Amino acid sequence: MEKTPLAFRTHVSVFGNTNAGKSSLFNKLIGQEMMIVSAERGTTTDPVTKAMELIPYGPIALTDTAGLGDMTDIGAKRMEKTEKILEKTDFAIYAAPVDDFDETSYSEMKKQFEKKHIEHMLVFTKSDLGTGGLKEKYPDALFVSVFDDSSVESLRGALNKRLSELKTEDDTMIGGLLPAGSTIIMVVPIDSEAPKGRIILPQVQFLRDCLDHGMKTIVVRDTELEETLREQKNVDLVVTDSQAFKFVASVVPESIMLTSFSMMMASMKGDLSKLIAGADAIKDLKDGSKILMAEACTHNSSHEDIGRVKIPKLLQKYTGKKLEFDYYVHQDFPKDLSEYDLVIHCGGCMINSRSMNNRIEFCLENNVPITNYGVVLACVNGILDRSAKIFKK
Repeated sequence: MEKTPLAFRTHVSVFGNTNAGKSSLFNKLIGQEMMIVSAERGTTTDPVTKAMELIPYGPIALTDTAGLGDMTDIGAKRMEKTEKILEKTDFAIYAAPVDDFDETSYSEMKKQFEKKHIEHMLVFTKSDLGTGGLKEKYPDALFVSVFDDSSVESLRGALNKRLSELKTEDDTMIGGLLPAGSTIIMVVPIDSEAPKGRIILPQVQFLRDCLDHGMKTIVVRDTELEETLREQKNVDLVVTDSQAFKFVASVVPESIMLTSFSMMMASMKGDLSKLIAGADAIKDLKDGSKILMAEACTHNSSHEDIGRVKIPKLLQKYTGKKLEFDYYVHQDFPKDLSEYDLVIHCGGCMINSRSMNNRIEFCLENNVPITNYGVVLACVNGILDRSAKIFKK
């Protein structure tokens, strides 16, 4: 991978009222004129995210959001998008102009940050106009002027410090599960869903993770698996594309642990135990039960699409029930889950851990069980306990 994917970056978002100088601050932090800056309120209409390196901290994703406090009809739609950004924000910058600080708006936003357990910093913009006595009231706030490069550098330094203090989990799928030197076989079927000339992101990420943790890794198609197992004397784990679970499970001896890329990704991104528990709802599905299929990315579907074709067919065969399916992709996720009996999520390789965990918690708060593709496929193939063994060590 040439650069760190957005899903593996710390997400920093800039919030604040309209005309607070958010876009100017955003442009200064990334060092490019990405956002249009204007004295007219509401210039930023949609959130914009830019990948950048915050030296020395590392890779982050910086997002500029639409201004709060826009009471127009279109402003309400902009606010919905801004609220969605909160779901994936690891750290927030609240920008407020020194000459027009709305303490009520800041207080309300602080409550949102606290509710979602998001650390934040208060940054007063347009400090070239003075401080207006705000330094005494908000001693921990930063004062920045886009015309003063030293103040922008102070902001970068403070951001580096705060991000380094964040309690974040190590982004690893295999680290901690097996010791260095272990031997792993990756099973990568090549079908119409496989992108031509490359392998899909979860497989690339898993391979890199194995290399980072000193694992000996063999990549094969399902058609070469039996031969490879005969050749390799000591195999500690086989990880397969979950679509091939049934065949791979029949080939891999019980003495060798087996799981899927989807379950590996789910374990890294969220709480796999909750997704496994969610699969228990499958046995309670009835004729007419409604299932939400949630995909974190957009892609063209085909006759072999796992979320839109294979899993629906397998579930209906497994349960013997006529089930209904809705599909939500990318950032879309319904606010009302009352009509659903189960949510089945993809592996989540294109969203960050906070987004995945927020989706899991949102479902559970609404008493709707949630599971994921890999867990479902392990369940319907009767190998869920086996495929979860690696995570219980």
